[in-house]
Amino acid sequence: MNYWLLKSEPNVWSLNQQKKAGNKGVPWDGVRNYQAANNLKAMKKGDQCFFYHSNIGKEIVGIVEIIKEHYLDKTDQSGRFVAVTVKFLRELKKPIPLEDIKKNKQLSHLSLIKQSRLSVMSIDSKSWKILNNMGKI
Repeated sequence: MNYWLLKSEPNVWSLNQQKKAGNKGVPWDGVRNYQAANNLKAMKKGDQCFFYHSNIGKEIVGIVEIIKEHYLDKTDQSGRFVAVTVKFLRELKKPIPLEDIKKNKQLSHLSLIKQSRLSVMSIDSKSWKILNNMGKI
């Protein structure tokens, strides 16, 4: 299994909305950055992703699971970009603010810090465990 982080602005799509979508999940679409799109293409069914509220909140708030691997993004007129389908797994007992992530030297290599505008990024398994502990999972 691989681990990822997906960013969403909570006023556009929040963890609560993801939760309400249920087990059928929803497409994670609208990604127009090539590096982020390549990360979507690398995702496999069963991979888990941190759900990060960007701009408002700036914190990891939950975990979602990939339930359908990449397919053409219906919102992309050019036909170049892809989407994946994700479903809600769990809410973190304690959201993890970006400032706390930045303070942890063991996480300084993460794209969340180094490439702050990237919306879809991989998370190595060691960092995944550290972040789960920080989120009280």
